[in-house]
Amino acid sequence: MNCPYCGGQEARVIDTRGLDEGVRRRRKCLACGSRFTTYERIQPHDIYVIKRDGRREEFSREKLSSGIRKACEKRPLPTGSVDKLVDGIEAALYEVGRREVASTYIGDLVMAGLRQLDHIAYIRFASVYRRFADIGVLKQEVDSLAAPVYSPPENQLPLPSSEAVASASGRRR
Repeated sequence: MNCPYCGGQEARVIDTRGLDEGVRRRRKCLACGSRFTTYERIQPHDIYVIKRDGRREEFSREKLSSGIRKACEKRPLPTGSVDKLVDGIEAALYEVGRREVASTYIGDLVMAGLRQLDHIAYIRFASVYRRFADIGVLKQEVDSLAAPVYSPPENQLPLPSSEAVASASGRRR
């Protein structure tokens, strides 16, 4: 195991913990003393992705993660939400049990996950994935995301109008 800080080749395992998808190991470099974490994943079999043009390439978790991160760039998302989405998609691919999966199936999984996670990231990803031809198709997609109208619970008092707030603040002076 190479140290990510100094490149040293000897490290001692300090802590090992089992996770749902593999093993997490906390390590300490014997050369510089820095600590770092490694993750070991169980990969049952290789999955190949069938691209739109018919090519086949090996599934890359890093490529999937990179595409999702680009769509989520500069969005206020909770820490680890993208990794959690990638984990879920990868788990779904292995649960299918097939050695070859169409890229459109993976794209649909990403779209469903991003739709729940962040609408802006969803539109960014969809604009590239679906190759929108014109602004009308993009507008239809955005309109499909329109949030339902909020109706307050029956026992909640209505918010005061802006006029009432202005007059109340004027009386206090």
